[in-house]
Amino acid sequence: MKITMTHGSGGKATSDLIANIFAKHFQNPVLAKMEDSAVVPGAATLAITTDSFVVTPLFFNGGDIGKLAVCGTVNDLAVSGAVPKYLTCGFILEEGAETEDLEKIAVSMAETAEEAGVVIVAGDTKVVEGSGGIYINTSGVGFLADSCCVSAANCAEGDAVLLSGNLGDHHAAILSARMNIANTIQSDCAPLNDMTAALMKSGVRVKAMRDVTRGGLATVLNEFAAASQCCILLNEERIPVSEQVRGFCGILGLDPLYMGNEGKMVAVVAGEDAQKALNCMKNCKYGENAAVIGEVASGEAETVLLNTLIGGIRILTELYGEGLPRIC
Repeated sequence: MKITMTHGSGGKATSDLIANIFAKHFQNPVLAKMEDSAVVPGAATLAITTDSFVVTPLFFNGGDIGKLAVCGTVNDLAVSGAVPKYLTCGFILEEGAETEDLEKIAVSMAETAEEAGVVIVAGDTKVVEGSGGIYINTSGVGFLADSCCVSAANCAEGDAVLLSGNLGDHHAAILSARMNIANTIQSDCAPLNDMTAALMKSGVRVKAMRDVTRGGLATVLNEFAAASQCCILLNEERIPVSEQVRGFCGILGLDPLYMGNEGKMVAVVAGEDAQKALNCMKNCKYGENAAVIGEVASGEAETVLLNTLIGGIRILTELYGEGLPRIC
């Protein structure tokens, strides 16, 4: 069945859509009340985030827009040091969208929310004229301990920089789908809150964390360097990139350091805790390829440098222009 403008009318067609897809797959006691707002237990300190997802295609190797929406929002909360708890989701449906696709997306969101330990407690659906597109907005709420102090402004000389796994998988998977390039590259789309929680509980002195999404690793570390007025030095040989993605980049002239990811995080920790942090990451579900990739070094403030494989030093700036394609 295709989405029509009547599904956005607020009448029976809207009620049926909500009941048959969203309520069916997102079922929980809070959402079941179907109130205008969700009333949930709170805490003194909250982390709140919101994001919108407009990726094409809707389904790709390793995920879909629904999984992406949950992971993206959960990860934004997690890298702030929060424990993600609640999500809202708003759907913008273009006339002509297939309800079968919408249900697959809802199932994917429900499964990913369950894995991440979060509950979808509220939502909204609007239907607009168009050609069958589906867009999702999610907001998330998480709780922070009063002692939590994770910030891009905390980096200091001697700290270690860690990456949780291979760069570029999501970007390459999306670009492959859009260009009809046959390969087995899978998106890394995944919730990282178990990893961030493990780091926070391990006794590692975590200074800063960030999920490596649009703009890539180089852009994220430039933001750290600017916020902390420091110099970050990376070692190219330590940065994990799969052989298939490396070959893909070689063909298309892409740089993994600027490619988007949806299941990778970078963490800056006290230098003495680097090995402990690495072991912690590697013991987590999505951290088998984690690596210590660099350090906060002496040098010009607001600078990110790369020791290259050929023995030179490359200055890494933030991404300029648009990192095609749209990856979320």
